[in-house]
Amino acid sequence: MGEVELKRERWRYPRFFCDNVCEDGAAIMGEDVKHITSVLRMRHGDIAVICDGRGNDYLCELNIADGVVAGFRTLEKSPNLAEPSIKVRLFQAMPKGDKMDFIVQKAVECGVSEIVPIFTKRCVSRPDEKSLAKKLPRWQKIAYEAAKQCGRGIIPTVGEAVNFSELKRLTSAESTRILFYECAETPLKDAVREFKKNVDIVIGSEGGFEVSEAEALQKLGFACVSLGKRILRCETAPIAALSVLMNVTGNM
Repeated sequence: MGEVELKRERWRYPRFFCDNVCEDGAAIMGEDVKHITSVLRMRHGDIAVICDGRGNDYLCELNIADGVVAGFRTLEKSPNLAEPSIKVRLFQAMPKGDKMDFIVQKAVECGVSEIVPIFTKRCVSRPDEKSLAKKLPRWQKIAYEAAKQCGRGIIPTVGEAVNFSELKRLTSAESTRILFYECAETPLKDAVREFKKNVDIVIGSEGGFEVSEAEALQKLGFACVSLGKRILRCETAPIAALSVLMNVTGNM
């Protein structure tokens, strides 16, 4: 297969993350080995893209798969082209049910770098520490699978849930800070004229935000931004917000 064809077809190849991949090759272990051998049924000579999680892609050829380890030989190294030029951290108010599963998956596909669940005054869902301890590994696994599927160069992280009051400590003037608020009227392109490398965005739960919360965020330097005249579901809002953000920053 020629070089041009390899480059054109690389999006069709299976994708994996491996922190030991280098210009010589990679050794993949764990659950991905089962996926390689039993699900994908890859054989000697089959091609995959392996990412080091730091923005580099390696086009690799499988040369060993014994059920314990999958060994690959590197054919080509190149920078990952799917990562946006901005690093977006999504502070998502805790939704009900399994909506966070959907939010994590789609936010990763849209280019988010980190997701932090937060508890606001109108959050109906307030899982205890034991429940959150079970949810966080699942959300991180969803982020990992979504990153593989959509060709990301990093694995976005899902942080531990925090209270709304923690936003003062977690955000700073070093970031572009945006509150997507259902009562706002100014669109993103008018509210923010220049974007910094790091962008923090805040999205509400089913009931939105208390006025006092919106005012508190504005005092911290958050731009209050509208997503349009329609009221979006809490699982739709972060996807719409990220899509608009990526578009205005040239990352679509």
